[in-house]
Amino acid sequence: MGDPGRPPSPWSPHGSSPTLSTITVLLLLCAHAHSQCKILRCNAEYVSSTLGLRGGGSPGALRGGGLCRALRSYALCTRRTARTCRGDLAFHSAVHGIEDLMIQHNCSRQGPTAPPPPRGPALPGAGAPSPDPCDYEGRFSQLHGRSPGFLHCASFGDPHVRSFHHHFHTCRVQGAWPLLDNDFLFVQATSSPVASGAIATTTRKLTVIFKNMQECIDQKVYQAEVDNLPAAFEDGSVNGGDRPGGSSLSIKTANPGSHVEIQAAYIGTTIIIRQAAGQLSFSIKVAEDVARAFSAEQDLQLCVGGCPPSQQLSRSERSRRGAMNIDTARQLCKEGLPVEDAYFQSCVFDVSISGDPNFTVAAQAALEDARAFLPDLEKLHLFPLDSGVPLSPAIFLAPPLSGLLALWLCIQ
Repeated sequence: MGDPGRPPSPWSPHGSSPTLSTITVLLLLCAHAHSQCKILRCNAEYVSSTLGLRGGGSPGALRGGGLCRALRSYALCTRRTARTCRGDLAFHSAVHGIEDLMIQHNCSRQGPTAPPPPRGPALPGAGAPSPDPCDYEGRFSQLHGRSPGFLHCASFGDPHVRSFHHHFHTCRVQGAWPLLDNDFLFVQATSSPVASGAIATTTRKLTVIFKNMQECIDQKVYQAEVDNLPAAFEDGSVNGGDRPGGSSLSIKTANPGSHVEIQAAYIGTTIIIRQAAGQLSFSIKVAEDVARAFSAEQDLQLCVGGCPPSQQLSRSERSRRGAMNIDTARQLCKEGLPVEDAYFQSCVFDVSISGDPNFTVAAQAALEDARAFLPDLEKLHLFPLDSGVPLSPAIFLAPPLSGLLALWLCIQ
């Protein structure tokens, strides 16, 4: 579902150079590739070809005819293994990545290809024991020598949406809207007016789909509604199923009926769903690569682009008189939110419009989740004038050393 009036998302292929974020995640989970699919062999041959090109250390070494020959060979290899790779996410991501790179470097589809690379010695560490393929953080740290990056998004109250880019919107959204829609995760919030004719809405239902991941989990669906926060997935299970990595997805309740936490270690993700004041709140900490793994058709995600302009409440709408005096609402919110930031302002709006002091709990919990989930606490408090800092995707020009190591580890 798209909004023609909304500018392209900074992560959408419409708005910036395409990335290979999906490939990054899939390489971390490369142990899941079908045994008959030879995409890892194609990856390795491409890596070997570009290693030779990088030997001179010149910044433009990868931009000449050598790179185009390597890309044509890479494309040829994927075509030869296409039949056995149907349905393999790593294969399809590689195909799209090759097309992106050929366009980026002005490579023609027809022309000479690179000769088959000779088998060389394994890269340092290639023989080391591989970490659990369903432990995203552990595998990322071993392959890259650092911890992965994470992003935070939340929706609570009216609803108020804090996006991955640190934009903070108060929204009028009614019906079902996607908070997230990527290759690994789908989250949908369904909202309705707080009262007949009211401009304010609250989330009454949340649906979370963890998509099937070989060896790690079966597809799992979690659905919560007001007054019904189950401590299990729809099929009654509390983990990812019977696959070897099934325990990498788990669900638990911190406070039955009002607080559920879902851990998805295989994609570096934690989700918290709460109920307060007759509404549902959503909060997520997710690995950057996972959050960025989506296509042009998945361009409407409130966590990525915030609420479309047509769905944002204006300042005048937010200033309308509600069911409670504004000074009383401010006093109630100030008790738990001493800093008059976006969370405080959201609390005042919700309490004054609804007349329900319990909305203070939703705003306070959202702030605490942000404190726990944000990698940079300097971004904790947002203020009305904050415009947010759009995040730039990592453009895949050529495999960095960590990427080379990941590919080689996959084929050992």
